[in-house]
This record gives sequence, C-alpha cells and structure tokens, in this order.
Amino acid sequence: MVKSGDEVNLPLEVNQTVTPMAGDASSDIRDWLAQAVGMGASDLHIVTGYRPTLRLHGRLMELQVPVLADGVVRAALIPLCPKKTLAQFESQKNADFALSLTINGQVRRFRVNYFVSGQNIGACFRLIAADIPDFEWAGFPADLAGRLAHFRNGLILITGVTGAGKTTSLAMIINLLNQEGGHRIITVEDPIEYIFPRNANSVVTQREVGHDVQSFADGLKYGLRQDPDVILVGEIRDRATAQMALSAAETGHLVFSTLHTRDAKGAISRYVDLFPQSVQNEIRSQLSMALRAVISQHLLPSRQEGAKRELALEIMFNNAPIASGIRLGRIESIDTNIQTGRADGMITLDESVKRLMNTGKISHSTAEHFVSDKRILAR
Repeated sequence: MVKSGDEVNLPLEVNQTVTPMAGDASSDIRDWLAQAVGMGASDLHIVTGYRPTLRLHGRLMELQVPVLADGVVRAALIPLCPKKTLAQFESQKNADFALSLTINGQVRRFRVNYFVSGQNIGACFRLIAADIPDFEWAGFPADLAGRLAHFRNGLILITGVTGAGKTTSLAMIINLLNQEGGHRIITVEDPIEYIFPRNANSVVTQREVGHDVQSFADGLKYGLRQDPDVILVGEIRDRATAQMALSAAETGHLVFSTLHTRDAKGAISRYVDLFPQSVQNEIRSQLSMALRAVISQHLLPSRQEGAKRELALEIMFNNAPIASGIRLGRIESIDTNIQTGRADGMITLDESVKRLMNTGKISHSTAEHFVSDKRILAR
C-alpha cells in the first residue's frame, strides 16, 4: 500500500493503490470521490474559487462544502501526483495520469487531468468503471460491436465530443475479442483507463504514453514488431500517429482509435487535415481503402430524471460510394450515402435520435436540440 505522502517520490503504475492518510488534505479528495462513486457521477471538478463539483448524468452539481481556496486545492492535489508527472506538470502546466484509490474497501480507478488557471492549480477526475460495462448497460448494439470486432483488418474510428463514451465503447469491443481468445492485442493509451482481464488464449499488453512508451506513434511503430492482431490507439492527435495507424491498417492489422469530431464526415476531414496539403490526395486515397467504419457517439439526457444518459449513434460503413467520396474529397456526399446505406447497417444521427424519442427514452425537446433537421421528428 502506498501512502499519499510518499506518492510524489514514486511513479504511479496502473496497479498501484494510493490511500490518503487521516488528516491529510488529500483525504478530502477521497471523500469527494467517494461521493462521486456512490452517486454514479462521471467527473469531479476541483477548481479554486468553486465548491467541488460533480457531473452527474451530464449536469453539474456542487457538493455542499466550503468554496475551495488555492492553498487547500494545492495541498490536496500535489501529494496524489506521481513524481514524474509532477515534474511535467510544473514545466508544462498540464498533465494526465491514472490514479487508483481505495474507496469503501474497493480499489477504484480515475483518469486525472491537472491544469493551471489564473496561476492556481485545478483538476478534473474522470471516474472509470470498476469493470468493463456490458453492451446492454451502455446502450451499444451488441450486433454492431460484433461486426466491428470481426473485420479482418483496417481502421475503425470512434468519434464524438469529450465525455461521449468513446473509451468505454472501445473497451467493450476490445474485451469482446479478448474473451473470445486467439487474439494478440496491443493498446497504447494516455493514460490507461480500463484494465483488460486475462483470458485463456489471448495476450493483451497495455502501454501508457509517458510511462511505457514516448508517444502514440512510437507505440504503434514498435507495436507492429510485437505480432499484434488488434491494435487500440487511444486517440489520433497528430500526423505521425495518423500515418502509423493507416500503415498498420494497410498491412493486415485491425486498428481501433478515436477522434474528437461530432460526426462521420468530420472524422474524415479531421484525419486528412492532420497532413500537409501536398500529401492530402494520397492520404485520402489510402484512407478510402483502409477505413472500415466510423461510429459517432452522442450521450443525450434521459427523459427519466436522474437516469444515465442515452446513447445516440451515427453509423457509417465504408462502401464503394463512400470510398469514392473520400478519395475525391467530396466529403459532403457522406451524409447522403449514410442515408441511402440503411440496408448496409448505416444510420444517421438524426434517425438515431428519433428512435430514442419514439421509444420514450428522451424527450421531444431533447431530440429537437440534437437533430440537424427538426422536420425528421414529424415524419
């Protein structure tokens, strides 16, 4: 057991547990995180000048404790940060890491971001489920997950805004392959969130950027030498990672990753725009052949007060018309091709939102807020 007072002198590995000592300022963090866990919140925000604030089912909710002063925040946060990450934070003013805490006798994991605002330290703690959820709980179609998991090779992108559940969806799909057995799976994450259980006849190695490997691109580059069948890249953020992901997909591997975009066509544009103009035609050609699917996720407020949010999906599979649109740079044609691709399992976001409304899972006003064309709700 590692005490928080010693934590700044030790690198925080994914299987280490930090238990703040009684009387330590960090024990306040544990208490607030315990409330977050108990209430089913997704995030805890620690910001100077505000009360500790939870995000519960998409809405912010203050905890009834005094407004936080900078000295209190600093004393609570610094002991929880690994030494190496703390050095990075002091120089770059931003840091991400994974944290394990014992809460009510159970080890719980969190993805943590430290930042500076107005010269004051702040943090956001994202709660990671103790176990990888099942598809029914998440609202992710199991048949869609099976189809994505069983492509022989190629690139699959899960897109959405921050907090849309992209990491959870990927974890469920990868764990499906892990449970089936017979797969060599490599993940490159920043930081590692869900821990995949050991299963017979599958081998999973999870590498954390900054601890196990220098970058996503390096994780991909060296991962190709580790006999992988499936590669999970936590996020495509730069040209090097995007190029390595394409290369891996083209050479017979199944590659999963995420992008921060609102829809499928935005994912295509964002991917291509990571490259200089001089090579974008070549990248579009590669992407048109290597891409298998883009799934765009949105979490919508439930009609039932206090219930978890509902998952809406835009589903795009790469067929001949879409591949042609990608190759020729006619990105605007993708929406039309999704609409006409229903027989191939595709669905627009508007249609997905309408289905949630028709089944009573979301309200009409919520549906109107998320669709691009309100007329679809009346059809």
